[in-house]
Amino acid sequence: MSPPTLFYSDTPVILKKDITDLTDYLYALEQMETWRHAIIENNGPEYLWLLEHRALITAGLRANKSDLLKPHALPLYNIRRGGQYTYHGPGQRIAYLVLNLKQRHADVKDFIQILQQWIIHTLHHLGIKAFTIADHIGVWVNTRNKKKETVPSKIAAIGIHLRRWVSIHGIAINIHPNLEDFHTIIPCGIKDYGVTSLEECGVKVTMKQFDEFLCQEFNRFFGPLMTHHTQ
Repeated sequence: MSPPTLFYSDTPVILKKDITDLTDYLYALEQMETWRHAIIENNGPEYLWLLEHRALITAGLRANKSDLLKPHALPLYNIRRGGQYTYHGPGQRIAYLVLNLKQRHADVKDFIQILQQWIIHTLHHLGIKAFTIADHIGVWVNTRNKKKETVPSKIAAIGIHLRRWVSIHGIAINIHPNLEDFHTIIPCGIKDYGVTSLEECGVKVTMKQFDEFLCQEFNRFFGPLMTHHTQ
């Protein structure tokens, strides 16, 4: 696989974006670890990486095997991040963040809350009123179930891993994925609520259009990405 193309500019975001291809998951893990090592050992830059994956399931550190409903339906990866089972696939915007939280003076709780607000404000550009739910990490919107009742459904998942206060992994926002694939698991171990997407909510938006809002709000909540450690 060819080396990643990086885009540096005077704007706050240092961005790597895989525009056309579905990024191999193991390659993504390796690349994030390489970037994290560079930050820890060699004052390397931070990254915001936007991509999509082929359909797959990841199992976080707290995954319960009983929540894997169809064990052989999709490729499964056991990984070192918080959370439980999560689906990734085409039509889902993945944003990986390799950030130096020590230099940003943020603890884990702060970081999760900022990620949630980043997503909520991004969705607001599209007329979506998103929110958080106590004791559940992620972002939700109200939908109607078969009984025409208003119920929360998850539209974005969050999972991170820290080593020496440098993050990898990040967020997954459902733009127009195949929602049937979520039926292979109990997403994040939450049985009481469903999963939705912007498409199911009636919002038609391209990845390019969505990324413009996502990067705009990233600048607002995170500011410039660091090109090296500050003293």
